[in-house]
Amino acid sequence: MDLKGKDVAVLGAGGSGLAAAALALGCGATVAAFDSGDPGKLAPSVEKFAEMGVVLTTGEEALSPAKKFDLAVISPGIDENWPIGKAFQEASSELIGEIELAWRLSAIPVIAITGTNGKTTTTGLIAHMLEGCGLKAVAAGNIGYAYSEAIHSGEKYDWIVIEASSFQLETIRSFRPQIAIWTNFAPDHMDRYASVEDYHSAKMRIFQNYDDESFAILKNEDGIDLPHAVTFSAFQMGGCYFYENGEIHSSQSTSAYDFSSCRLHGLHNAENVMMALAVADRLGLDRDAVSEAIKTFEAPAHRCEPIPTDDGITWVNDSKSTNLHSLESALRGQEKAVILVCGGKEKGLDYAELTELASASAKHVICIGETAEKIMAAWGEELPCEIANSLSTAVAKAAEVAENGGIVLFSPGTSSFDMFSGYVERGNQFREAVQQHLS
Repeated sequence: MDLKGKDVAVLGAGGSGLAAAALALGCGATVAAFDSGDPGKLAPSVEKFAEMGVVLTTGEEALSPAKKFDLAVISPGIDENWPIGKAFQEASSELIGEIELAWRLSAIPVIAITGTNGKTTTTGLIAHMLEGCGLKAVAAGNIGYAYSEAIHSGEKYDWIVIEASSFQLETIRSFRPQIAIWTNFAPDHMDRYASVEDYHSAKMRIFQNYDDESFAILKNEDGIDLPHAVTFSAFQMGGCYFYENGEIHSSQSTSAYDFSSCRLHGLHNAENVMMALAVADRLGLDRDAVSEAIKTFEAPAHRCEPIPTDDGITWVNDSKSTNLHSLESALRGQEKAVILVCGGKEKGLDYAELTELASASAKHVICIGETAEKIMAAWGEELPCEIANSLSTAVAKAAEVAENGGIVLFSPGTSSFDMFSGYVERGNQFREAVQQHLS
């Protein structure tokens, strides 16, 4: 795609919008930016865009573009059906997303990862593995480093590994990753989608341009049928990659991978390793080099992150668990019963759906936040539950009932805004509470 001399509108004043504007400018376009949010709150963004020579129009004025654009690039936080999206569908020759823009302006091969949970860890792990095997790779997309920014950097990457959210996939047109990965699926983002089917359809767009040169790595239980694909599961047999007695086995390789040799914890993380191994096998990477690279990968903070201690207890910080599916994954991922700390903001979730799993996977539950009473009511007749009014109290209670060699799993299963500014603050406070309790 040639943008030289073209008029490009960028919708959205966040990181994705800034990256798209910089990339379009670098390709010779004339760029204008628009965001219909509160002008007062967007004043810092106006300055950031001005620094690169782009005027950011905010508030109601952003809904009435004064000219026609050759191209409009919409940020993933903006729904195409919102007023600003509709305005620029009419005021531009074509409306695409930031991922589509970067794809059209780059020839670097792409590995794209979507799914409800596990995307960030898998994206980082695969990029780390590729680098460890001597390839130049970068993790980008929804992981926090925009795909457009990676392209605009001018770095000569061998591979770009993209975490692709459903929001980002809504606005792709020709995007076709060489390797497409589906981690798993469960209901989420029902504030954006009218139904679970709509959410699923948005995720499935990752395969919309799939062809004979494409390759897919798929969660076995989700039943997606594509040519040139391999499947994986740590929870059932039948996939091309499977878990048995602490090892990951593959129909693609005669050598098993010792999962205990890496720093990741839980069966859901074993699945993340399976996806990385599937990429490695597809690319013909040396298994010894792959094993060494995976061994040095650190789990992203707040995603089943082990907290180093010397008290004989394994403390696991899974603050990123903001929905029931992530809590379910964390529980299923443990190979023995845990002391579970969970709860948080009330957002209408039905914890009764997990009663059977909780009673089988946890031997004691400590409930926090707005949902504490609700969890007690759902699970209290099946296993011991109690309420703690703070994370520090929860940690102290967990330490009282945990045994040497036991696991305390902090996996809230809902968002954090009843007590914290976000899952990062929540996870940091849990880590600090553990460390203070042991000091």
